[in-house]
This record gives sequence, structure tokens and C-alpha cells, in this order.
Amino acid sequence: MIPRQAVSAAGFRRMAHTISTPSLVNLQQRWDSMSPDEQADLSTELAKRQEGPWTELTAEEKRAAYFVAFGPHGPRASSHPPGFGTKVAVGTLLGLGLSTGIFFAIRSMGNPPPRTMTREYQEATNERMIEEKIEPITGVSSEGYKGKGAVQSP
Repeated sequence: MIPRQAVSAAGFRRMAHTISTPSLVNLQQRWDSMSPDEQADLSTELAKRQEGPWTELTAEEKRAAYFVAFGPHGPRASSHPPGFGTKVAVGTLLGLGLSTGIFFAIRSMGNPPPRTMTREYQEATNERMIEEKIEPITGVSSEGYKGKGAVQSP
């Protein structure tokens, strides 16, 4: 049987050969422990193999090519240690709880609301505005006014 040959873009014929399977087995686990030269050699071999028909690639070569191109190594490696998200969530919740506690502690030591914030005072202000005919076109003193006027308190 004659081995398949592929023609490159330059017109040269080259023999399509498979990369040894032992060098591709468990590549994901071994990649970080490989030297940069070994990584470069393997990725170059895979790139050469991918220039030919993909139907001639073995399943291991396809997996290895995908890992080298898109795997979680180099700049795509996770930069956070395990449990980092949990620490961030707990820290955020503690910060929110602490700030809420400080807010209510300061609020409890503050003065009561001013007398102008009572409903009775605001209703009296509305009556005074009507008597003095304040804002006669669109305000409380206008004909058919249905708004709340100066009343803000519940």
C-alpha cells in the first residue's frame, strides 16, 4: 500500500506521518511539566500535521491540537486559586453587613427628624400655600389641583 501524500501550498510533496501516540497521551496533564522547547516542538509538529487533510489526523492528534490552541495553559490558565470566588463572596457579604451595622449605629445616635417632616406640619404648609395663593397656575392654589403639594411624609 502506498502512503498518502499531501501537496503543500508551495507545491512540494511531503509525506504525512503521524506523531507518536505516547507523546500525545495525557498531554493536558503533562503540558506544564514539559520544557518550552518540547512544547514548541510538539506544537510545530501538530501545525505541520494540520496542514494536510484533517481526515488523516488521529483522534489523539485532534485532541492535542485543540488543547495546544485553546487549552487552559499560558495566558488562558486560571489566575485565581481554588476557592477564590467563595472568598470574594464572603468578603463582600461581610463588608455589606459591617457597613449596614455602622449605618444603623450612627443613625440610632442621631437627632430625631425635624418637626417640618411631620405630616401635620406639611398639611399646614399646604393650607398656608392655598391661603397665600402660591403657584396659582400649576401649584396647590390652582383650580382642580389633585397633587400632594408639600406633603412628603407617609
